Amino acid sequence: MPIKHLLTTIARRSSRRAAVPVHPFLSQAVRGASTSPAIATSQSPAPSPPPPDAMIYDRLAEAVKSKLQQLENPDPRFLKYGSPHPAVTDHTRILSAPETKVTTLENGLRVATESNLAAQTATVGVWIDAGSRFENEETNGTAHFLEHMIFKGTERRTARELEEEIENMGGHLNAYTSREQTTYYAKVLAKDVPKALDILSDILQNSKFDEHRISLERGVILREMEEVEGQTEEVIFDHLHATAFQYTPLGRTILGPAKNIKTITKEHLQNYIQTHYTAPRTVIVASGAVKHEDIVGAVKSSFTKLSSDSTTASQLVAKEPAIFTGSEVRIIDDDIPLAQFAVAFSGASWTDPDSIALMVMQAMLGSWNKGAGGGKHMGSELAQRVGISEIAESFMAFNTNYKDTGLFGVYAVAKADCLDDLAWAIMHETTKLAYRVSEEDVIRARNQLKSSLLLHIDGTSPIAEDIGRQLLTYGRRIPFAELFARIDAVDASTIKRVANQFIYDRDIAIAAMGPIQGLPDYNWFRRRTYWNRY
Repeated sequence: MPIKHLLTTIARRSSRRAAVPVHPFLSQAVRGASTSPAIATSQSPAPSPPPPDAMIYDRLAEAVKSKLQQLENPDPRFLKYGSPHPAVTDHTRILSAPETKVTTLENGLRVATESNLAAQTATVGVWIDAGSRFENEETNGTAHFLEHMIFKGTERRTARELEEEIENMGGHLNAYTSREQTTYYAKVLAKDVPKALDILSDILQNSKFDEHRISLERGVILREMEEVEGQTEEVIFDHLHATAFQYTPLGRTILGPAKNIKTITKEHLQNYIQTHYTAPRTVIVASGAVKHEDIVGAVKSSFTKLSSDSTTASQLVAKEPAIFTGSEVRIIDDDIPLAQFAVAFSGASWTDPDSIALMVMQAMLGSWNKGAGGGKHMGSELAQRVGISEIAESFMAFNTNYKDTGLFGVYAVAKADCLDDLAWAIMHETTKLAYRVSEEDVIRARNQLKSSLLLHIDGTSPIAEDIGRQLLTYGRRIPFAELFARIDAVDASTIKRVANQFIYDRDIAIAAMGPIQGLPDYNWFRRRTYWNRY
């Protein structure tokens, strides 16, 4: 009886399970699963098996052939993003990312952009291959004077309207002049980029140069010259250029002498624009929230009055090259509390292959400031000597490049009674680069140089400045992957070779100012550009 009851219960449970309805979706899934092998078979038919009398090796060969056939004719669903076949791939776009696009217009004007559509702002500017180097003795100071006058009104806008238009956009309009380049740029919101380009084209092509404005600006520049004379570092480097490149265009100051400022006229300014603000020597740069095609279209319609003179800056430099002269200038002034001096060797030009090695050497010498502390544990051996002995207030190595030459050296500030020891430390560590260089110091300097280069381009304005400067000096923008590869190629032997070329037994230029009676004479410095040891 119990067994019969148990069998009856099991039969009832099984009948209940069979009566449970199946969801339509599940039934479709089951049918789909049952039909999927047929679909796969229809798309890629299975290879026919070998005959029964085939040897085992023949069976393995047939299996391998079938696998190879699947690789040669794979399912197209898996080839959307890749291919099993190896092919040569161009990684230039990846290595140069973000890409710098350059378009050259018919008149020789170049338009360069680097887009970052995630940004909310943009920097647009005009980089011109012209500066104080392209002036003569009578017109020295015209390039800087022109930089001031360019914002004083055009045929379409008065000076006030120009300022109000920039302020209403919440933008920033600025300019600067160097010995070889002049720059005008604006930083604005993304939606105001066309307005900024229109303003830049207007001030460069339609400035009025009112005589009354010119006379007012003379007083402004003369006051600026007085302020610059109070900045001893600027004065030292002006004197350094004047003595190192004496009787050449690079030896002149950017602001020019006061007598020239008082005599510059409207004709001088217009002639400088017509001669040097030419389309082939100009680059329009935009970075940030910009599109290359939009910038090119706006430039084509706006910058239509630039001169098409094909004379390049390099041709003008070849006519008046800069010649380095070993010399010194010393200005004794006991009213200045600290002595300042700069020691420089003839350096490399922008396009010299050894300019990268000089950049690494600059990082090896480093910089130091008493207020920042450190010294004992710094990588630079010169900073260690200065910091431990406390023989300086500050120092910095510098490496300045121009089209055909450069300056490489050290600038220092110290008390009058420390000048002898500081001069010995600077010359010892600088000349040592030609004799004894450790690989660890070179690696550290390379890393510091690469990090400083990356930190320098943090923002749309530094990026635009980098693009404009490189297009004027190199003719292209060097991708960071290439630049870092060039830096990593510098080793200890390269440093020794370059130091022997630029430092070992070479003439030097010295500029000093302040209580410098204790600074050693020129022959003392010149004698320490080499060691008598083997």
